[in-house]
Amino acid sequence: MRLALYEPDIPQNAGTMMRMAACFGVGVDLIEPCGFAVSDRRMRRAGMDYLDHLDLTVHDSYTAFCRSRRPGRVILLTTQAPLTYDQVAYRASDTLMVGRESAGVPDAVHRAADIRVRIAMRRAPSLRSLNVATAAAVVLGEALRQTGGYAALAPDDAMPAISGET
Repeated sequence: MRLALYEPDIPQNAGTMMRMAACFGVGVDLIEPCGFAVSDRRMRRAGMDYLDHLDLTVHDSYTAFCRSRRPGRVILLTTQAPLTYDQVAYRASDTLMVGRESAGVPDAVHRAADIRVRIAMRRAPSLRSLNVATAAAVVLGEALRQTGGYAALAPDDAMPAISGET
């Protein structure tokens, strides 16, 4: 499973998604140009020292991303999708792609995606979409659940027990 960030605008969002990917053992494809330098201190602050544990591939362009694309489907998260994210059977080889905060992805990238998904939410003029990092977390969580991706993270006994006792 991988997460592709298409020309991100906001370094804090990119850093947050990279931190999440590092924690879940998910690789990241960063597609440039970005609205910030990859070394931006705001992105590094959001990602903290987690970025040192990240499988990160930086692509100079969307064309470069396509040329080096790994096997598997590209699943685009978009508000314009016919399917909701929970209607898809995910595969461990999938790459989940999020677009720019300011503009999403161009029509050509939209059409090139193997599957397009959206997150169901209330409709109101002032409720256009979720934050891109939040949307990535929602869909990645479901994709990892379906593919057994959480099982590889840590043995159950490594996690602290949760007790109802106080």
